[in-house]
Amino acid sequence: MKLTLEALEVLDAIDRRGSFAAAADELHRVPSAITYSVQQMEEALDVLLFDRTGHRAKLTEAGRELLKEGRHLLRAAADLECRVRQVAKGWESELRIAVSAIIGADKLLGLVSEFYEAGSGTRLRFLHEVLGGTWDALASGRADLAIGASGDAPAGGAYAAMPIGRLEMVLVAAPFHPLAKAPPPVTEAMLLRHRAVSVAASSRLLPPRTVGLISGQDVLTVATLEAKVAAHGAGLGVGWLPRWIAEREAWAGRLAILEAEAGRPSGEIVAAWRPATAGKALKWFVKRLEDPLVAASLLS
Repeated sequence: MKLTLEALEVLDAIDRRGSFAAAADELHRVPSAITYSVQQMEEALDVLLFDRTGHRAKLTEAGRELLKEGRHLLRAAADLECRVRQVAKGWESELRIAVSAIIGADKLLGLVSEFYEAGSGTRLRFLHEVLGGTWDALASGRADLAIGASGDAPAGGAYAAMPIGRLEMVLVAAPFHPLAKAPPPVTEAMLLRHRAVSVAASSRLLPPRTVGLISGQDVLTVATLEAKVAAHGAGLGVGWLPRWIAEREAWAGRLAILEAEAGRPSGEIVAAWRPATAGKALKWFVKRLEDPLVAASLLS
């Protein structure tokens, strides 16, 4: 191998400290060893890394390119060392978290910031899921932790589940939609005469779930919760949204909250995981979600 991490460390130290002698001092080596290391790199690559024509050695264009890319390798190596040490202490190398669209990943950013401050070295990967897709991500092994799952857990998974709170759903339509102008309450017969907007479940293995639709009703199905909100605002149909989203849109004048004759009961929202495979990062998130204030902030 023509390049080593040790050689790249020498190049980095020379550039940062400004001289071979200062780099030798930082690396606890004699100056001649630093000079020899540079000469070995130059001979192996068959390029000049330093311009030695002046009083002070300066990086050539090739040297600057090597140092630029070499620093990426040094950072990656340091990150790998950290993660290997942390994995040996019980921290996962990566934690995959499936977050329901009814919560929104942005509401977890405060927790993510706290987690990074702990310096675990665990990488986080968030998955955006809809309806039964949250359970599906856990059941299929795509996720280690599901946040915002609702309904019954899939059979045979040996899951642990912790309540986060109850989610209230409200009926909405655009302010100019006929149902927004009709005398309340909105009955099922009235809903049946108008198109509903539904968001498709992101399930891959489990049977997809549908919620809040009436048999025989015309349905516009969209891919994301954001698209559903936009479709309602465009007057393309009526439907149910979490109250926190509906109130935000109503405050902005984009949606109207309708009084429904048969309202939907609030549903319990949980965080779920497999205890048998829980590492320290997963346990950290579970512990924080046990805090009532943290849990409440996800549904507010």
